[in-house]
Amino acid sequence: MFYLLHGDDEFSCSEALAELRRRMGDPAMTELNTTRFDGPEVSLAELQHACNTIPFFSNRRLVIVDGLLTHLQKMASTEQDKKVLQELVEYLPRMPETTRLILLEPESIPPRHPLRRLIARDEALGYEREFRLPRGRELARWTTRRVRERGGSITPEATAQLAAFVGDNLRLLAQEIEKLLSYVDRTRPITEEDVQLLVSDVREANIFDMVDALGQRDGETASRVFHRRLEGGDHPLALMGMMARQIRILIQVKELSQEGLSREAIARQLGLHPFVVRKALAQERNFSMQQLESIHRRLLETDVALKRGQMDPVLALDMLIAGLALA
Repeated sequence: MFYLLHGDDEFSCSEALAELRRRMGDPAMTELNTTRFDGPEVSLAELQHACNTIPFFSNRRLVIVDGLLTHLQKMASTEQDKKVLQELVEYLPRMPETTRLILLEPESIPPRHPLRRLIARDEALGYEREFRLPRGRELARWTTRRVRERGGSITPEATAQLAAFVGDNLRLLAQEIEKLLSYVDRTRPITEEDVQLLVSDVREANIFDMVDALGQRDGETASRVFHRRLEGGDHPLALMGMMARQIRILIQVKELSQEGLSREAIARQLGLHPFVVRKALAQERNFSMQQLESIHRRLLETDVALKRGQMDPVLALDMLIAGLALA
């Protein structure tokens, strides 16, 4: 009757949603019978009305809600939000059998949450799955499994290097895998040389160059690298995600370095490839911890503004890079 898909692995969650939509049958009729809401904006009455609506020339109706439970969790101090959650839990068993409600949550929902407890009591009523971003060795296993599922194979060395260069941005990692599989035509394993040829110099090295330029307060070079990446087909949000990941790595590496850990110990503790740690140790010297934390906050603020549609992505990142270079 309803699905709870939650956790910080947005890519795998979106793939699960796409699979549920495919099961609905004819894409045109599925689209006609789909309603999607922004969780913080939708009222319970609007949600119930959409769920109670009879499907149009179809056996099923699909209602998707983004971030409702996460929003209610953060606002749980108010009696009104507690009431909304309670009424939602009471409504779900009465929802028409023709409706499939999908709750997409960007954060993990705790096991004792009322909806998870409802599913535990009656698995025929609901289904929940938690999607967590793979870390360290899990990321390498995810990469190997993804390549195998897409009809190819990859050497362990290439797996480690690919995971190190791209990190836990699974959407970008999946794109890189597709590019590599096309390059080898699925007739031989992807090798370390393939990754170095198609991934490292085009992606990670350029992100390092951009962060290096920001560390040297060279906004012109940082902007030039950014626009070169755009011309190469990269999406602004993907680039910002890679920048945010690199800044997070610099914060972690700097903190552990200040504690006296060796390069090898830092790589083990963070689950990073030694190549990444070596580059990060050279970069973090250009920033104070306060500067890194400030950059990370500004990246997060820009990310929120973009996802809310408040700014043009390219303009927002141009302004961000210019501001960081002057900081």
